[in-house]
Amino acid sequence: MSNIENLEEQLDDFSPARRYEALAALAAAARAGKHPLPAPGVAHNLHAHTFFSYNAYGYSPSRFAWLARKTGLALGGIVDFDVLDGLEEFQAARRLLDLPGCTGMETRVFVPEFAQWVINSPGEPGVAYTMGIGFPRRQIPSGAEQFMGGLRRTAEQRNRELLARVNAFTAPVAVDYDKDLLPLTPAGNATERHICLAYARKAQRQFPDAAALKKFWVEKLGPEAEVVDFPEGGKLQNLIRAKTMKKGGVGYVQPGPGSFPSLADFNRFVLACDALPTLCWLDGTSEGEQKIEELLRVAMGTGCVALTVIPDRNYKPGVQDQKLKNLYHVVDLAQKLHLPVTVGTEMNSPGNKFVDSFETAELKPLVPVFLRGAHIAYAHAALQREAGKGYLSAWAQHNYPAAAERNAFFEQVGKALMPSREPALAALPQDATPAQVLDAAGGK
Repeated sequence: MSNIENLEEQLDDFSPARRYEALAALAAAARAGKHPLPAPGVAHNLHAHTFFSYNAYGYSPSRFAWLARKTGLALGGIVDFDVLDGLEEFQAARRLLDLPGCTGMETRVFVPEFAQWVINSPGEPGVAYTMGIGFPRRQIPSGAEQFMGGLRRTAEQRNRELLARVNAFTAPVAVDYDKDLLPLTPAGNATERHICLAYARKAQRQFPDAAALKKFWVEKLGPEAEVVDFPEGGKLQNLIRAKTMKKGGVGYVQPGPGSFPSLADFNRFVLACDALPTLCWLDGTSEGEQKIEELLRVAMGTGCVALTVIPDRNYKPGVQDQKLKNLYHVVDLAQKLHLPVTVGTEMNSPGNKFVDSFETAELKPLVPVFLRGAHIAYAHAALQREAGKGYLSAWAQHNYPAAAERNAFFEQVGKALMPSREPALAALPQDATPAQVLDAAGGK
């Protein structure tokens, strides 16, 4: 293994000091010409989960930032479930590597207006994945901090109760929350995917013989387990999740209106943090997402100003099918409603790509729309953090009361700005003109 590869592996160490030391060494090597970094292209990923919630490859915020810069991404963004734990690290890594980007947070909410319809959480009427994007800083108002802490506590309680039910099913293999699960996380934010990995590893320890391990899982999960990738591959983990944690599984409990915060409450939290409320879209096949315009208008009524999409779920290269039509429809609708569209690959499941294949015939026509959304989100986060002039600020609404013109301005700023110039925004006067803002960002 080369020195560069060793340093890259160190980027995923649970020690923040070791991660920073490795990233600083990699950045120095790049500056010295020992590991030249490519010029940015158009490919980007603004929806990458890190190990602060779950990344299938174990990537930290620093590792994602480095790989994004190493592969020539135009922008990079991290999004974790229920926490902003990676924001400061990602911000420091971006600036060290001069990588434009921002940080988001994802969660599940209840949408009372859609209580009878499945939206984007399969089998769960009224429940939706949603997020905030462009959080400018980790420090947030005390009320918002309490709300976020509540999300985390609720998730932990849900996980502990889930473990109790699944442990009864997987006996004699039992996962201990504190001893087996939490060590898989750098900051104690365990998810269902961590739980799957914990069960795979606990079973391997209990059944070190390969034949015995296979027999155990076949008995517990059924004949599908005959062909999974033992001892802890992605197919096995996905099967554990499907059979024990999702609808129909032994550990599953149908959520209700009180299981998650309402969409309105979460969006109030996002707005209090000076970020942008953003609805997540799956693939348009559910009954709820077939009413996408109505859903978007409900979301906009609670403060939503953007849409996020995971393109890789929505097409197969060379295939013109309903999912692809749905993708184009929702992008067209978002443009009609002046909602910026951001995209990414998540990387929270084994097999997820590092970045979307924007060169494919299916995605290439949408690249300008996706880039526009990424530039707007980046410009918002930087301007809000450095100058209090983000996308929803009083300054922005005064200068650009119409969403279309505001989108055009923030796109222009995002295209011009680089992290090395972000500190210059802090010197802007309170009554700066749009031209002054653009000049400070490096535009003309």
